[in-house]
Amino acid sequence: MKKILTILGARPQLIKAATVSRAIKKSEMKEIIVHTGQHFDKNMSDIFINEMGIPKPDYNLEINSLNHGAMTGRMMERIEDVLLVEKPDLVIVYGDTNSTLAGALAAKKLCIKLAHIEAGLRSFNLKMPEEINRILTDRISDYLFCPTDAAVRNLIAEGFKYFNSKIYKVGDVMYDAALYYSRFSHDKSSVMSALKLEDRNFVLCTVHREENTNNLENLKSIIAALNNINKETRVVLPLHPRTRNVIRKNNLKLSFSPVEPVGYFDIIELLKHCKLVITDSGGMQKEAYFFSKYCITLRDETEWVELVENKVNLLSGTSEDKIFQAFVKLSDKKPVKTAGLYGNGKASEKIVELL
Repeated sequence: MKKILTILGARPQLIKAATVSRAIKKSEMKEIIVHTGQHFDKNMSDIFINEMGIPKPDYNLEINSLNHGAMTGRMMERIEDVLLVEKPDLVIVYGDTNSTLAGALAAKKLCIKLAHIEAGLRSFNLKMPEEINRILTDRISDYLFCPTDAAVRNLIAEGFKYFNSKIYKVGDVMYDAALYYSRFSHDKSSVMSALKLEDRNFVLCTVHREENTNNLENLKSIIAALNNINKETRVVLPLHPRTRNVIRKNNLKLSFSPVEPVGYFDIIELLKHCKLVITDSGGMQKEAYFFSKYCITLRDETEWVELVENKVNLLSGTSEDKIFQAFVKLSDKKPVKTAGLYGNGKASEKIVELL
């Protein structure tokens, strides 16, 4: 029996892994799950594992709250120990976090086959730690599972057809998850009633990227825009622990009350019923599209270029005026018409079949 070792660390990776793990269960392969602990807050990690029926991790490395170099190095060290014990046939990594790169490096240094799910994405901004993680992980992967045509084109442009790796366009596993879990979200979530929300009467916002939380001027500008938007339409902001700490430390004033991080079923219900989405998250940009909502992205570029090309995602950067202008432009638009940009909801099955 082929043994697969999956490495996770952050909320989006839990969502992606939920669908792939379910497909692996139906196969003749065995899966070992390693959680690095990168997202250690119970509301950012445990709640997703419990809600989504992801198998409990076989290993939890509890590595977090370190600078990039220390975190990645510590993860590599601990992951290598696990790999030497488990001796898997193949390692799966997801996305673009420090957990992704650490898992990829540890696997390849032990000559273990490596599969990267969500390969080929590029923001072309090397100031983003995530961009560095993506590029390096792709370069050493044996199997590159791309969610979109643009991702495949990026790899081809970088010369990957000459490398010893296989490129597959499979669709987006997050779309698989959105389709699957949205069938249960209404029964599993009480967030709408708990927050006293009405359909299309609020804006859903998330802010967590270091380029915004570590840059005080960026964060101040974003908060000023959200305070203005809240005068027009209620802002619902599930507050990432890092963002919360920066706001408290610098005594920044929100004119509305943020909420604690919420579970995936809550997120789905909020996405279903919000007016639009404002975010700096890569995953949330897509999730907005999955549920036919326009998105304002608090960045100057995005790896999900097809959303911008289809005019369902506006890049506002962190300018207070641009954020508010984007809100005015999009707030009264009819729901987005989805056009199948991310596959047919069977990416996970395709990946497992190829492996």
